[in-house]
Amino acid sequence: MVLSVTERTFNQEVLQSPIPVLINFEAPWCGLCRIVHPLLLQFQVECGEEIKIVSINADENFQLSTTYRLKSLPTLILIDNGNVKQRLERFRCREDLRLALKQIKDSYKKILTVYKSADLDMGCRSA
Repeated sequence: MVLSVTERTFNQEVLQSPIPVLINFEAPWCGLCRIVHPLLLQFQVECGEEIKIVSINADENFQLSTTYRLKSLPTLILIDNGNVKQRLERFRCREDLRLALKQIKDSYKKILTVYKSADLDMGCRSA
């Protein structure tokens, strides 16, 4: 299940998250959003706790929609340490989205592997 975030919970769930967050800006009337949703659920299973996925109703959270300058729905934005790292919009097909999500997953797995090996090299223990 994807966590639903609002303007009220955005700071805590997204900007202050200790792990990267992939935001899915969507709307109930958006047909493509319904197509993207199962792919995001699959992505969430594959990433486990390495990347958090949240959804934001663009119509009900107009200030966030304006802040992130949404031009189309769905729009996916990857935020890490409060900063936008990647923006995915205007998908041509499911395969485009699937490949983009795979790149995100692979890049963060590499980063986590480097951090974990650095912790071991320095004698640190992961919590």
